[in-house]
Amino acid sequence: MEIERKFLLKELPEHLDRYPCHRIEQGYLCTEPVVRIRRQDDDYILTYKSKGLLAREEYNLPLTKEAYDHLAPKTDGLLIQKTRYKIPFLEKYTIELDIFDGELAPLTLAEVEFESVDEANAFVPPEWFGEDVTYSTEYHNSTLSQKKPNRLA
Repeated sequence: MEIERKFLLKELPEHLDRYPCHRIEQGYLCTEPVVRIRRQDDDYILTYKSKGLLAREEYNLPLTKEAYDHLAPKTDGLLIQKTRYKIPFLEKYTIELDIFDGELAPLTLAEVEFESVDEANAFVPPEWFGEDVTYSTEYHNSTLSQKKPNRLA
């Protein structure tokens, strides 16, 4: 079960270059249910996500590079590129901060995963976080379709 909240950012945190990061390319084969392919550095993954915005089932399966390359054109050319930074927060959380390239630039989103819905609802984000867009279909759909949402933080 994946339980996560998503936030726009008011500003980037200081010293972002000190945190580990990954280059990610991903595309969607289907959006209901979500079936996604992803290349993260040299790893290739097929992901299935059930319905839901805050909490949903998620399954990750390894792919070969050849399988990824075969499936990539089936995303209708809508491959998203981003850099993901992993930032420790409050000794319990990892903030996954995504800086999008291409059509979605300058979109920046932060995601935080939780062990329970209650924990997610009680979470107090850092000051540099902006609007909580966990339940916003506008931002959810923009990353699925690679179209800029109407407003950015």
